[in-house]
Amino acid sequence: MTEFISSDQAAQLIPDNAIIALEGFMGTDVAEEIYIKIYERFAKEGHPKALTLEHASGIGNGVDKGVSHFAHASLLKCIIGGHHGLAPQLEPLINSDAIQAYNFPQGVISQAFRSMAGDKPFLISKVGLGTFIDPDLQGGKLNQVTTEDLVGKLNVDGKDYLTYKLPRPNWAILRGTFSDENGNITFDDEPLVLESTAIAMAAHNNGGKVIVQVKRKVKNGSLKPKDIRIPGLLVDYVVETTEDQYMMQTNATVYNPDYVNANVIKAADAVDVPMNQRKIIGRRAALLLTETDHIVNYGIGMPETVSLVLKEEGVADQITTTVEPGTFGGVPMGGGDFGSALAPESTIDEPYMFDFYDGGGIDIAFLGLAQCNQHGDINVSKFGPKIPGVGGFVNISQNTQRVVYTGTFTAGGLKIKTGDGKLQIVQEGRNDKFVDQLEQITFSGKVAYESGQQIYYVTERAVFKLEATGLTLIEIAPGVELQKDILEHMQFKPTIVEDLKLMDQRIFTTAPMGLATDRLNHSVSLSVAQ
Repeated sequence: MTEFISSDQAAQLIPDNAIIALEGFMGTDVAEEIYIKIYERFAKEGHPKALTLEHASGIGNGVDKGVSHFAHASLLKCIIGGHHGLAPQLEPLINSDAIQAYNFPQGVISQAFRSMAGDKPFLISKVGLGTFIDPDLQGGKLNQVTTEDLVGKLNVDGKDYLTYKLPRPNWAILRGTFSDENGNITFDDEPLVLESTAIAMAAHNNGGKVIVQVKRKVKNGSLKPKDIRIPGLLVDYVVETTEDQYMMQTNATVYNPDYVNANVIKAADAVDVPMNQRKIIGRRAALLLTETDHIVNYGIGMPETVSLVLKEEGVADQITTTVEPGTFGGVPMGGGDFGSALAPESTIDEPYMFDFYDGGGIDIAFLGLAQCNQHGDINVSKFGPKIPGVGGFVNISQNTQRVVYTGTFTAGGLKIKTGDGKLQIVQEGRNDKFVDQLEQITFSGKVAYESGQQIYYVTERAVFKLEATGLTLIEIAPGVELQKDILEHMQFKPTIVEDLKLMDQRIFTTAPMGLATDRLNHSVSLSVAQ
């Protein structure tokens, strides 16, 4: 029978050396009140200690929420996560070898919970090949005290795959909206379901315990059977939260019904994207869309500008967006609401979304470009002491047929000017992005090329494509000088095509590009290299 307890009582239940599976995406589905009470007990008693945490997505707000409550050397022994950047207090612990730490792809961890629930010995996946997660490189280990090999390699029918064998959780801490008297859990007010069902099953089938934080307790029979995502037989304890602040839908929103309803009709907001380097990059990337591209994924940050450009050009309604935690359609949100969508068409469990991604379900993906080398490899996961991690990046970048990396050519203080269809570099960025050595390989150009993917790298002044020789320059902006503005700011010399083209002049003017007409006429920009 499910027992209803307080958050203080829940914290008292957690033993030393527990292996805990956590649920959450940024601030969504996070059992914040229970996390706080666990830390308060530790601060007072010194227990629990030596915990191992497992979570697929980044959990936190980049300041003091989520996994940040566990960021103490004696409290935490090991963390296995898809993204660590939302809990910055973890970084000094990892960098000083105070705790063990692994970074695996978000989709892999999400699917691994489902594999553990089904008593499978490991998860097999091609995701991570050729990256720092590959055991031939670092095996996903983030420091010297992390020595256990959790990733192996297997050859099946002549093809390499990775095997992921994660510790099986003996505790799970989850969150839903309502619980009936038997502990059946629904997610009525939560924008996402994530892998809650899989985690509950993994802990339960491993002989462990499951705690779920909810907004309200309701009578038996008041919940629709198909709305129940965690059956009560999997739930040992339910905590009815005492504060609405612990049940926020996202880091930025207490409650917005439009995140959980599809029957929302809103007038389209006017879109006016300022004419700067972000818009230039977004425009050039948007020109890589063809009339057959309908299912799209945008990464956070610079790639979001591509979405804004498509809205400005009047073609956004021809595209269905997906967001990795589980939403199809609607309007994907950014900032503290990232992961949610306004009026989504549908929301599915996160492991199934990554099945869709891994199977090649996306037509084209727009992702961020932080560092790139001559082989076309990308690093977005480690920069000195900063260890943001990979999130869903590896799943998406390795399994989408056409990937467009977007970012400025240099970083730190870049200023540009446009006019008459040309680009002028007013002030150069302080840091090169195209470098000899990457701190980590988050995307392997070699693996992508051998897999037959089409990979583009779009900046405000140059466009590259991945070829057999590696990074290949195919376009430059009108108004820039090849040697002075491009090659002198690269730590290596790329291959340069003989018929080097100029980027479309429409990109550098204030008027709309007419992308809707292009798509209607089944044409693409003449500057797209085939």
